[in-house]
Amino acid sequence: MNRIQLIYQVIVIAIVLTGTSCRKEFLDKNPLNAVSTEIFWASEADVQSAVAGVYTRLHENFLGYERVYLDGFTDNAYLIANPFHSGITTVAFGGISPTLGTAAEMYSTPYRVIASSNYFLANVDKAPLTDQKRNTYSAEVRFLRALAYFDLVQTFGDVVIYTTPPATLEASQIEKSPRAEVYALIEEDLNFAMNNLPDEKYNGHAVKGSAAGLLARVLITQQKFSEAVPVLQQIMSSGKFALSNNYAALFRTAGQSNAAVNTEIMFSTQYLAPQRIHRNLNGLDLELGHYAIMQPYKNLVDEYEAADGLPITESPLYNPSMPYANRDPRLDLTVKLPGEKWLAPNGTEYVPSINNPASGFAMEKYVDLSRAPFTTATANATDQDYIHLRYADVLLMYAEAKNEVSGPDPTVYKAINDVRARPGINMPPVNEARYNTKEKLRDYIRHERRIELALEGQRYNDLKRWNIAHVILPTLKDPNGVPLIFEPRNYFWPFPQTEIDANPQLEQNDDYL
Repeated sequence: MNRIQLIYQVIVIAIVLTGTSCRKEFLDKNPLNAVSTEIFWASEADVQSAVAGVYTRLHENFLGYERVYLDGFTDNAYLIANPFHSGITTVAFGGISPTLGTAAEMYSTPYRVIASSNYFLANVDKAPLTDQKRNTYSAEVRFLRALAYFDLVQTFGDVVIYTTPPATLEASQIEKSPRAEVYALIEEDLNFAMNNLPDEKYNGHAVKGSAAGLLARVLITQQKFSEAVPVLQQIMSSGKFALSNNYAALFRTAGQSNAAVNTEIMFSTQYLAPQRIHRNLNGLDLELGHYAIMQPYKNLVDEYEAADGLPITESPLYNPSMPYANRDPRLDLTVKLPGEKWLAPNGTEYVPSINNPASGFAMEKYVDLSRAPFTTATANATDQDYIHLRYADVLLMYAEAKNEVSGPDPTVYKAINDVRARPGINMPPVNEARYNTKEKLRDYIRHERRIELALEGQRYNDLKRWNIAHVILPTLKDPNGVPLIFEPRNYFWPFPQTEIDANPQLEQNDDYL
């Protein structure tokens, strides 16, 4: 490859990496005639570079590690001032408006993934690949496009659909499509991905199980429980995934690189220091561990059972003078409890900048104490992968879907019990006599999802798809006594005003006119 060809290749990779939303920047940064496609799409290595470019889009905002902050919109955690997202702390208090900076990020980041995906899919046929390889690479990209559209439809409802790169600015200015059409596209992409991705363990690239797991989540979000059950059963019987033998290590770099630990991970946004870290001079260790930007509520802490499997209001093991003893081990592995001391690798106590959080609790999940004490220097090594999907979620989705279809049965109880009995947790099985109806078991499954997936960014969309966010959230107050606000209109956010201004065909969601 000569120097001119190399320059062209660098340019086209940059195009894939810098695709943006449907505003003019989309066309400025994705000029389809900017590069001789005969030069770039000349080898399989070029295709691999382009696929890597689409994956890179996941590092931005709420498709990367910052997705944990979505729990700060719920009854799980309280968000304090965050300099990285305009208005994020107001969301839990009803501050969702067309001018909210966080809304703009929730909108634009998925569309960047979609733009890069569509550019790839429009050009991959030019590469000298076998049909099988072309379909495999396309399946990866269609999985990522589905992930992005799923984020959009959950947040905004009806949204604009692009499946090819707009050739002109005017071509990008189109109307939004109904949610049913968006979900149909997502399901089409994921079914294609399932049929063409390798059926193997997750290795950093989407595999068949990744697509199946996301499809199941898409289906249960639409309450298509009977369709979700066989998809989940297929994953469970594949033998490709298993519960990790170390719950805490799942969320730390060393554990995620350990084959004995990472058996549970089915898809993640991956980081690798020093080239790809969370954020320059920041990241999860500093943001959560040092500054306590997200602080668990007592409401969440009290949800964790006593070690005998009973609620703390009923268990004889619960002692109000020692409230965190004899509890579900996941509590101490998820939350930094009052009086708990963190130790640095050299054995000295590490005292965070905020050592007395307003809520009384700090976040421990996703904080990697192997790098303590945390400083801007250690931020250059902060590269925990954010886990979008793991096998415990699959088991709990199966329990939920099967219970909705046919009520409690041995397979439903087993799925829940497997999660609770993982090595190092060893919680008692579900009390079948107590949770013996569809309605009672439904509540318990929701409880177990809250505990198992706490502070991972799942709770917000769970509350919305269960249609209980407007009931649950207003019952809670923040540490300052300010009540949370979630109105019926907040199930879908308004489109950012900048997008309305840029696209005359895009109509604002009715409740925000």
